[in-house]
Parts: sequence; C-alpha cells; structure tokens
Amino acid sequence: MSSKSQTSEAQQTTSHDVIRKWAEERGGKPATVKATEEDGHAGILRIDFDPPDEGLDRISWDEFFAKFDEAGIAFLHQEETKDGKPSRFHNFVRR
Repeated sequence: MSSKSQTSEAQQTTSHDVIRKWAEERGGKPATVKATEEDGHAGILRIDFDPPDEGLDRISWDEFFAKFDEAGIAFLHQEETKDGKPSRFHNFVRR
C-alpha cells in the first residue's frame, strides 16, 4: 500500500498530543456544543475551525481533554485527503 493511500484512511487515537497537533495544524480549536453543556461543564466535544460556529463554545485544551477522558472516547481522523491535501475529517467514537 502506498503512503498516500495510508494517510487518506482514517486513524484512531486517544493521544492528547496527537489530537492537539492534528487540530492546531489545521487551525482547529477545542470546543463544546452549547446546547449540551450542563452546569458549566463541557458537553459534546467538537473541533471548531474558523469562522467560529455559533453553536459551539470554544474551551481550553485542559477542559477538552478532561471531558474526552471522562467520556471514554477516541478521536478518529484523517491526515490527508486522497489528493494529498490536509484533511479536516474527524469524529469522536466510543472505544
């Protein structure tokens, strides 16, 4: 399998460093869905890209990863599209 086809496939991780690096390389910021926040705690997690999504609240990486670990989820992401461009494809999945 060529390296290009390997990088166009989704990869799963729970590494905080990998997630943060992936998001920041694409201009992404940690966020939570406003409608799911409860008692000042982060709700459903998202990565927000500019322009900011009005339905999201940006949060700190510390708050993001606390919720991430508490929820027991993993980060599914794609490094590059099939044509070699940086991909923004990502999703949060149950481990």
